[in-house]
Amino acid sequence: MAFWIMTDACCDLPASYTKEQACFRVMPMAYQLDGEPRMIDPLDNHPDQTAHAFYERLRSGGMATTSQINQAEWMNALRPLLEEGNDVLLLVFSSGLSGTYAAARLAIDELSAAYPGRRLYAVDSLSASLGEGLFVHHVLRYRDEGHDIDACYTYAAGLAKRVIHWFTVDDLQFLRRGGRVSAVSAYVGGMLKIKPVLNVDPKGHLIAREKVQVRKKSLRALYDMVEKYAVDPAAQTMFISHGDCPEDAAWLRGKLSTGLGVKDILVSSIGPVIGAHSGPDTVAVFFLGQGAEGRLNAPDWRSGAPF
Repeated sequence: MAFWIMTDACCDLPASYTKEQACFRVMPMAYQLDGEPRMIDPLDNHPDQTAHAFYERLRSGGMATTSQINQAEWMNALRPLLEEGNDVLLLVFSSGLSGTYAAARLAIDELSAAYPGRRLYAVDSLSASLGEGLFVHHVLRYRDEGHDIDACYTYAAGLAKRVIHWFTVDDLQFLRRGGRVSAVSAYVGGMLKIKPVLNVDPKGHLIAREKVQVRKKSLRALYDMVEKYAVDPAAQTMFISHGDCPEDAAWLRGKLSTGLGVKDILVSSIGPVIGAHSGPDTVAVFFLGQGAEGRLNAPDWRSGAPF
């Protein structure tokens, strides 16, 4: 019997993708928009429309807040699968950005004692948005090639740091609200109309790397990072996510296709849990590197130097 792979809604995988996978589940996640409780539906058939309405609220001054999946929620989702005799591999949102992975580990510890005959593992993806989605994609493909849960667990643990993230945001205030960049960086960036280029480091943290003052230059920087760090770009799958700016995502997709020969590119919207912190008009690209070099290993804004 094939084992199950489960992830969380931070992966931003579209419903069209999720529905095609066997023995696969995406956990819904809660958020609030102007104080109104809402839930991400991983099987939403109209994700772009849902995302557009969400980002329009943010553009008009709306406030979104998010919460992690807690231990009880993981246990409630896992227990029915375990009772049916299934083994489960959890692929979870970066521990550098949320406590969701820690909650998953607690759930596993408790459920492993209750179901000693089952194999139940969790891997910290060290990833976010479609970076997490790309990580999940590769583990699903590896499983579907015939590898068992133990082999997939080992593969996933080694893969995590090879999934490279680069992105640009339009307004640093959203990252500031979530504590992802300093108030100084957000203020200076806003005053200078900076369009920063950021990535995710080897520990799964968001790091500001470059500053440019023209939107097109920030998008070009994303392409440059793919060109610099991607291993055999024409032969791999890449994902692009965006915060309600499909034209910019389409430009980057076209550039990767014509400039680097990338043929397999999935483009999807950034969901509310990630979008609450990145804001409208974010564009991100995700791909595989030879190792963790594309994540870089340098001090972030907490070192005291605004980018």
